[in-house]
Amino acid sequence: MRLLFVLLLFTVSVKSQITTMHCGYDFMSYLVLDVHEDGKKENIKNLKITIVDSLGNDLININNLYSWNNSNKPMQFSLNYQIDEKGNKLTAENPKARWFFPYAKDNYLLSIANTFPADNFRLKVEDLNKKYKTQMVQLYAFNMYVLCASQSEKAVQFGKKQNRPIDIVLEKSK
Repeated sequence: MRLLFVLLLFTVSVKSQITTMHCGYDFMSYLVLDVHEDGKKENIKNLKITIVDSLGNDLININNLYSWNNSNKPMQFSLNYQIDEKGNKLTAENPKARWFFPYAKDNYLLSIANTFPADNFRLKVEDLNKKYKTQMVQLYAFNMYVLCASQSEKAVQFGKKQNRPIDIVLEKSK
């Protein structure tokens, strides 16, 4: 009888774990940017892209409030990069390479919490070489890459489609 009870308990436990299976991206989303010049498709390199408040001040990730990465640092984007089979960042060509964030290619990206209030902030895009003008871009909740099915079901199902890079066209400085 005791064995039957243990088997029943084990079966119920396994079933509950299967029905609450988690996604690898639970509790996080990404912002993905496609930053290019008008008429060109290549992303511009060496840009400083940060999330700023309404006054233009860098948003600081205080105690991981906005992202699970880089606590107490400004919310700054980085370029997606390729990794090898073991997950190590590549510095040379590799035929088995894949992108670190597989839902983007050669784009800028930033990991954020699913609760990130995107509508309250903007992007500040600066060219460190001063070839392009600095640009401010308003963020919206639909800009977030919501990757887990449970979160996507809660996302807006009308209007602009989600999980697309934010298209930013930079203008050359004079």
